[in-house]
Amino acid sequence: MNQLLTKEKGKKLFLLGNEAIVRGSLEAGLDFAACYPGTPSSEIGNTFFEIGKDANVYFEFSTNEKVALEVAAAASACGLRAMTFMKHVGLNVAADAFMTVAYTGVRGGFVMISADDPGCHSSQNEQDNRYYARIANIPMFEPANANEAKDMTRNGFALSEKLELPVLVRTTTRLNHVRGAVETGNLEPQRGKGHFDKDPGRFVTIPAHARIGHVKLLERMTKALVISENSEFNKVIDMGGSEYGVITSGVSYNYAVDIMGAAGIKGKILKLGMTWPLPEKMMTEFIKSVDKLVIVEEGEPLLENAIMALAKDVKPEIMVYGKRSGHFSVMGEYGPDVLKSAFSGITGMDLMPKNVPKASTPLPARPPSLCPGCPHRSTYYAAKLALKQNFKDAIFSSDIGCYTLGIQEPLNVADFLLCMGSSVDAAGGFSKATDQPVLAFLGDSTFFHSGIHGVVNAVYNRHKFVYTILDNRTTAMTGHQPNPGMGTDGRGDPAPMISIEDIVKGCGVDFVRTVDTSNIKEMQKAYEDALAHDKLAVIIAKRECVLLEIRARKKAKDFHTWQINQEECTKCQVCIKTWGCPAIYLADDGSVHINDGICNGCGICSKVCPFKAIHENTEVRK
Repeated sequence: MNQLLTKEKGKKLFLLGNEAIVRGSLEAGLDFAACYPGTPSSEIGNTFFEIGKDANVYFEFSTNEKVALEVAAAASACGLRAMTFMKHVGLNVAADAFMTVAYTGVRGGFVMISADDPGCHSSQNEQDNRYYARIANIPMFEPANANEAKDMTRNGFALSEKLELPVLVRTTTRLNHVRGAVETGNLEPQRGKGHFDKDPGRFVTIPAHARIGHVKLLERMTKALVISENSEFNKVIDMGGSEYGVITSGVSYNYAVDIMGAAGIKGKILKLGMTWPLPEKMMTEFIKSVDKLVIVEEGEPLLENAIMALAKDVKPEIMVYGKRSGHFSVMGEYGPDVLKSAFSGITGMDLMPKNVPKASTPLPARPPSLCPGCPHRSTYYAAKLALKQNFKDAIFSSDIGCYTLGIQEPLNVADFLLCMGSSVDAAGGFSKATDQPVLAFLGDSTFFHSGIHGVVNAVYNRHKFVYTILDNRTTAMTGHQPNPGMGTDGRGDPAPMISIEDIVKGCGVDFVRTVDTSNIKEMQKAYEDALAHDKLAVIIAKRECVLLEIRARKKAKDFHTWQINQEECTKCQVCIKTWGCPAIYLADDGSVHINDGICNGCGICSKVCPFKAIHENTEVRK
């Protein structure tokens, strides 16, 4: 049995923040969960995929975040406890429904997890989703550690039902991926099947009803303010004085309390866990009790702006240190060095580490790259062969996924990227704005997420470009979750397999070609024909993700690698300069070799080599 399912109260578990969120939802008696995978929230869905059946929780990987929020909101309207979770940019996709569910309110507890990504570890921006709680005007929690992630998730369901509002739990990458001790609580009973009691005046948001819903929302948030003032998650920590008053939330609290303790900085910390609505009375009393204020928050100066507005009336002479004073940055994530530097400037103490040894030579950069044997490399290579001299003028409209790594040398096949699904939409714009060849690339899961409407738009508006759907039979970038084209659902059960080819043809595309990416010549011919076509042309580049493929080959004890015959190799370096597989490397003496330790055995390099110098090893790799 998975440890998250234990019924034992008071047991200590060592959990990821994302796993702690799952445990908190189970303790609350969760009935229904839905998501579209996105790092840093992916492990939440992966965990439900693993334990959903045993936990008796309905779980689905929805086609996108808006769908996930809407199916979960419907379950909540039936009286069930429901949850949805997504990375920060996913809430942009779900924002339309998100804003309105605040007006309709909820029946069963409804918790939403927004996993922000300061530092852009796996995202295209650093947006601060604390704004969303303010825009929608719903309660928000910000956990600082794994145990709080569990407790705030659990309590979020109770608060949601008390106020009849959705509750947002905002996390960040460090919280989602940290491990910490989590103490288990009781597992509340689940509700099973719900029942929807009709109330059109509440749930059908025509303008007349929506205006009433807004009034009720404001009334509910007045109650939420009282709850925030008395929340167990908002508390003052005495650091032995009153010279500095630090107000902080989330993961930043951990760094602040450690540095103040280690450096002997005298003051207090107001740790905010329920950060919307803000506990203004509590903050006012805190401001009065200290000499100087330090605001420690990643992202935008939301707390800082609110505190400065309060301080202007409460204690106008108090000095406030934060982003506006230049001591903290809006950009990036915080860590010990960031806070040590800031507190050094604020206190005049030199808190930066001394005599830190430096590496004699700089460490080599290790940017992410397409895996050895990745089918996307074959697709890009074939497209470049087909473009010939037009390659430099061609526009490559990319999308969110592993295939974005085509931006790197020597492939250089990513010129424009906004968000999920933007590749096909932008390609249509490029095709009308220029006479350049335009190629869009997007993965199978992203196609179902937000790539279909772009096909409809391109057909309707007579756009001319080549649209490649990279069907590697999984949602690879976020951890190999299933999608509608795979025949498996979010509980691991067989599901209808939705045909990408049928959808594209149904949208009116007359050039649709499905090609195995391992056949370079056929791929090249498909691109040559597609580029010559006078309308939208769709190529479905179909081959299983190499990581899934090698698992199957290893299991079957049929895993061979490849090697370069040094007598046949002319050192032309085509395999390095145009193919670029990370398993192929140039030795100090100028000879070219394959690293047997990372070769995934696809063998495509043997088709790229113009001198046929690459051969399969006869021995099965152990």
